[in-house]
Amino acid sequence: MSDRPDAAPDLVRDHTILSVVTGSRAYGLATDGSDVDRRGVYAAPAPLFWRFTKPPTHLDGPLPEQFSWELERFCELALDANPTVLECLWSPLVEKVTPEGEELLAVRRAFLSRRVHRTFLRYAQAQFRKLEGDLRNGGAPRWKHVMHMLRLLVSGAHLVRHGEPRVDVGDLRDRLLAVRRGEVGWDEIEAWRAALTADLDAAADRSPLPPEPDRAAVEDLLISIRRRSVDR
Repeated sequence: MSDRPDAAPDLVRDHTILSVVTGSRAYGLATDGSDVDRRGVYAAPAPLFWRFTKPPTHLDGPLPEQFSWELERFCELALDANPTVLECLWSPLVEKVTPEGEELLAVRRAFLSRRVHRTFLRYAQAQFRKLEGDLRNGGAPRWKHVMHMLRLLVSGAHLVRHGEPRVDVGDLRDRLLAVRRGEVGWDEIEAWRAALTADLDAAADRSPLPPEPDRAAVEDLLISIRRRSVDR
């Protein structure tokens, strides 16, 4: 690892432990023009944290549509049930995984808790409010965002009910793509959103998920990876 100040991109190149494709391609909603959304986790060597200037918590690039988190930041977000981060751990499209990345995937259930009910619902509601604002202002909603709001609720309800996120939308693909094309009326979208929200709420009381994530297991993994980076 270079000591140069501009060496930050080397963290992604040299220290990525997990890289996956997310977005429409992972969800089974890709069309001919869909981007390849890459998300990754890099484990900055522990000696970099001994400096006054700490390694970045996240980085864009170097590939188009690529975004990576430093391991500790990724774990913090996953423990808080961030939907985007959690789905990285269940993406079926894994492009790179190191032994440390395998360890991260092996403890992925430690991140899950009933907090997901609140966070998935909050994210979907925030998106819905923005879309309603577009309508009130006389414009059309961004149909792609409408589709992903509904998909988020589908994934959240499945996660709360079954204990793991639903990434690929399966037989909902055609219906969701019709939403993206603007072929579904707003009343039908509102009704679907309400039904998915009710399903998410109903699943919460009977969820197999624990009340809180297993922070100790995640912290043990983080410390272990940091210590091994010193030895190297």
